[in-house]
Amino acid sequence: MRLLVFAVAVPLILLSSCGGSPSGEPQRSAAASSAAPVAVTAAPVSRQEWPTMYEATGTVRARTTAVIASKVMGYVQQVSAQVGDRVAEGQVLVTLEVRDLDAAVRSAETARAEVHSAIPEADSAVAAAKASLDLAQTTFRRMQDLAARKSISDQEFDEASARLKAAQAGYDMARGRRAQLDSKMAEAEQGVRSATVMQEYARIGAPFAGIVTARSVEPGSLATSGAPLITIERDGVYRLEAPVDESRLAAVLLGQSVEVSIEAMDRRLNCHVSEIVPAMDAASRSALVKIDLPAVPQLRSGMFGRAFFPLGARTVVAVPAAAVIERGQLQSVFVVEDGAARTRLLTTGQRTGDFLEVLSGLSAGERVVAPVPTGLQDGARLGVRQ
Repeated sequence: MRLLVFAVAVPLILLSSCGGSPSGEPQRSAAASSAAPVAVTAAPVSRQEWPTMYEATGTVRARTTAVIASKVMGYVQQVSAQVGDRVAEGQVLVTLEVRDLDAAVRSAETARAEVHSAIPEADSAVAAAKASLDLAQTTFRRMQDLAARKSISDQEFDEASARLKAAQAGYDMARGRRAQLDSKMAEAEQGVRSATVMQEYARIGAPFAGIVTARSVEPGSLATSGAPLITIERDGVYRLEAPVDESRLAAVLLGQSVEVSIEAMDRRLNCHVSEIVPAMDAASRSALVKIDLPAVPQLRSGMFGRAFFPLGARTVVAVPAAAVIERGQLQSVFVVEDGAARTRLLTTGQRTGDFLEVLSGLSAGERVVAPVPTGLQDGARLGVRQ
């Protein structure tokens, strides 16, 4: 009889020492339930109408890009800009050493000076010819009067007439030579202007204010006509260029509002579609859509971005993002059940504003703790604030 009582008592002692579970969970739940209620705020899990989005990935590009090249051939004497430098409009970036252009300017200026020095002599010749013509005209009029009164012979009258014609011819010739000098002077001036313009081609400036993104030349290199030297982007004016599948292209319109996410900046921008390239890419079956971006100092050409095009609306079950706890790959919330916090695993999808889409784990109408206070445990008693 004593042996039987001892055999029954041993399992009871072992059971009480283990707390009824190897893991000890019921003990922790009981301790949490007996503690003072934790003051929390509860938020409902609700059904919401969310817009359906089509996501297209793209690259940030400058709206205005200039590849600067030389119009003349010559060795590079100086490069005044580095990659990343901000330059002003008209600022000289590359200087070429072109001695033949300098010689052409000097030659044109010499030709102009020669023509200019001949002008006073030609003016004097015109004045002398005009004086001779005036004298011949006066003499001829006198001879006409004398001939009318039969005071001179026909020979004398013919000689006066010949002298008048010769004086007129001399005057016309002098004026012709002076006009030729005017024409030569115009040609010389044009030659000087042309040579000066060619000389200015040796000083290559920025077509607009911007930032240098590429430098393809160094001092001493031979710059050939048309070869790229420096690339400039207009600073602060960027757009996202994203290919859109042909099946979704009908939903994209010019001027349409689009939300753009720039990964490197961790922010979203409100933008508008500025251009839809009409040609389709045969390989990807997509068309390029260009979206103007606002002026943001952190934007840089080449950044990765995502464009979200609205396609309609859908009904989702949504939970406040502040209620979701993330531990590695697991997501959970504390559901308010009978005045206590109960841990619930869930799967979430898209995020819109302060809400996350619930794919599984919660139903509309349930209430969750949001925000989650530090140290809240499963089974804790809750004092829910309204």
